[in-house]
Amino acid sequence: MSDDSQGVSTYAHWVDKRFLERLAPAIFVVLWSTGFIVARYGTKDAGPLTFLAIRTGIAALVLFGVSRLVREMRVSRKQLPVQLAVGVGMHAMYLGGVFVAINHGLPSGISALIAALHPVITSVLARVLLNERISQRQAIGIVLGLAGVIAVVIERGGAGDGVTAFALISMSVAVVGMSAGTLIQRKFAQGTPLLAGTAWQYLVTAALLGIGAIGFEGWDFTVTTRSMFSMAWAVGVLSIAAILIMLWLLRRQAASQVSSLFFLTPAFSTVEGAILFQEKLGVLSACGLVVALCGVWLATSTRGSVLTSPQK
Repeated sequence: MSDDSQGVSTYAHWVDKRFLERLAPAIFVVLWSTGFIVARYGTKDAGPLTFLAIRTGIAALVLFGVSRLVREMRVSRKQLPVQLAVGVGMHAMYLGGVFVAINHGLPSGISALIAALHPVITSVLARVLLNERISQRQAIGIVLGLAGVIAVVIERGGAGDGVTAFALISMSVAVVGMSAGTLIQRKFAQGTPLLAGTAWQYLVTAALLGIGAIGFEGWDFTVTTRSMFSMAWAVGVLSIAAILIMLWLLRRQAASQVSSLFFLTPAFSTVEGAILFQEKLGVLSACGLVVALCGVWLATSTRGSVLTSPQK
């Protein structure tokens, strides 16, 4: 192969890679934003812990199977405890907290607002624990993202019925879990096989939530068209596609950058609600969406690049 041909091939590969890196965050936000809708529908015919135990159990089996099929390297004994810790925080605590809170009547807007506090906590802890530098540009982006989220949820419903101490504690557990899981993944899980590692995360989640489901809900799951569709979407779109994208991004970006994407979840959930449930998208929500978009763009980009350099 000539030098020119090799150069063109290398450039084409770089362009495709850069395009994927730019597109992946947008895909993740759209997929992840459907999580509150799944929580709303999935818990109509099942207990929240039961639904999540089944969901993560199925996802674990699927990912273990795919990992073996593609002959991915296995998770080592040294890597396994890290993946289990990530699973407890990022999945068991976060998903369990969100689903339980919504099941106990916490309005989706308030749930989204509290969940969106996770990027702020993660960014601060990443600066302290991981020595990740947060530029003035990114700090402004984080503030704008939070402001946009607040604008959206203020118009969506405010603090109505369902804002109980138990629901707020559940959401607090979710936020702490996601922040801890993100930081552990970023700090200690570099080089871990993606499919097998995620499968182990889901396996420990299914075990923990399964115990809770039996103890507190009596394994409450009713087979209906709605529950099966919710389960299929939760497993395929959220537990597999969205999570794999997020973990892939964490390998290529700073934890604070990836976490800032969560600011867009409430805004996009509002748009989806307007389309699926004819919920009105008011002026304040529209403005909040724009502000959140600008904030995430600032928080996840640098002057010369959208993403940080890949980790070696």
